[in-house]
This record gives sequence, structure tokens and C-alpha cells, in this order.
Amino acid sequence: MQIKKLLIASSLLIIGIFIPSAAIAQNRGTPGKFDFYVLTLSWSPDYCAKNGTRDPQQCGSGRKLGFVLHGLWPQYQAGYPANCSTQKLSSEVKRQFPNLYPSAKLYDHEWEKHGTCSGKTPAEYLALSKKLKDAIAIPAAYNRPAKPLRTTITNFKNSFVSANNQITADGLAPFCSGSGRFLQEVFFCYSKEGEPGICSADILKRSQKSCGQPDFLLRNVR
Repeated sequence: MQIKKLLIASSLLIIGIFIPSAAIAQNRGTPGKFDFYVLTLSWSPDYCAKNGTRDPQQCGSGRKLGFVLHGLWPQYQAGYPANCSTQKLSSEVKRQFPNLYPSAKLYDHEWEKHGTCSGKTPAEYLALSKKLKDAIAIPAAYNRPAKPLRTTITNFKNSFVSANNQITADGLAPFCSGSGRFLQEVFFCYSKEGEPGICSADILKRSQKSCGQPDFLLRNVR
């Protein structure tokens, strides 16, 4: 069945029909066989505006979370592998990385869907996730603002480039919700060795489309 799907996809590409990356995203890949990493930081106020009552651990009163780790995702140039093995994440390994994610449920989800495709052990995968997350300097204007903040995609990128001398404008890609009105999350692209790199043309194009309004709003922390 998998071979049949791939043959159909190839035929559609040959005749010029574009297949969105989401259509190939769930293909089971081979651990370690991918092109680059995306480190995704979610803007917690946007997530909590839509999911607050369902996720009190991340969105409870007084949490005041800004950028939080969504995950570290192996990527192809278009699409990504997922669920590459059935290896589980042990409680012992989780305890080595407390508060890495904003809620406990993300540990298993991110490892099973994305981490199993990294070719790393669970401890190595979480260690790299923490290392890359901690290395990103959040610009002062976006560090848990008490009031909503409006910006443009260019100014947003330039702020991160100024605060992080190894990151380039094409090495990060914001994504928006609400038809481009609100910041939802940011992709930071890295090589397989964990070095800052350039995002794929597919990601940069989708970012521009997602945040396609003249500007967008960062909801304030609560």
C-alpha cells in the first residue's frame, strides 16, 4: 500500500499537480535519514487563547509563558518523516530534562512523532532540543510582553538576527494564526549537526503565506 501511494504521488508530480507538504508529512521515515532540523518555539499566549481551558498546565492563571518549546523536528526539503520507530521514552530520561516542554504530555508526543526520526537516543534527542532552545536569545521586545505588541515579519526577523549573531533572516520563519493576524510559532532551522542554517524554500514560502498580512500581533502573556 505504501509503495502504491508513492507511485501515485510521483505520477501526480510528473503531470504537474502540486502536492502540499502536509500530504507527505506522515510518511514513515528511516531514523536519521532527513535533511535538516527545525526547532519550533510556540508563542504560548496564542496557544492558550484557543486551548486555555483544555490545558491548565501550560495555560493556568499566572503562568506568564512566552516562547516555549514545541519540538525539534527532522525535515525533508519538502515535508518531514514521522513515527519512524516504536521506541518509547522512559520516565527516567524525562526526569533528566525537567520543564523542557510547557506540559508533560509533549514529551511522549514529540519523541514518538519526531524524535524517533532523529537517529538519536531519547536522551541525546532531548539534550539537543534543550541545547538549541537555550541558545536562542529572545529579543527584549518579545520577552513576555505585558501588553499586545504589533510588528511586521521583517522587523520580527531582524530583531532575532540582531539578538543572535549566528542566525540569519532565512534561518527563521514565523507562522501566524487567525488568517495571518496573530503570531503562532517560529521555526529555527539547523543542520543535522545542530548548527544554525537556512530554512528550505518550502518553509520560507509557507511562512510568508501564513503571516501574509501587513503586520501581525503578539498576544500579551497572562
